[in-house]
Amino acid sequence: MSAPTQTPPHPASRGGVDIRLPWWALALPMLAFVVLLALILNPADAHAASGDPLVTRFLERVQQLITR
Repeated sequence: MSAPTQTPPHPASRGGVDIRLPWWALALPMLAFVVLLALILNPADAHAASGDPLVTRFLERVQQLITR
């Protein structure tokens, strides 16, 4: 006697739910990344870093290492 075989479940059909992100869901994180990267690369523009010389020296050193 043969046993009945089970068929694998069918993948979701292409006519199902269409999930799309709005344009700002990708644009805002990219904008934040670019702004933070610009502050790291040019610490002179970061006004908060001017109060603590240790942080300023560290950021300048990071900038020198990146630009080499």
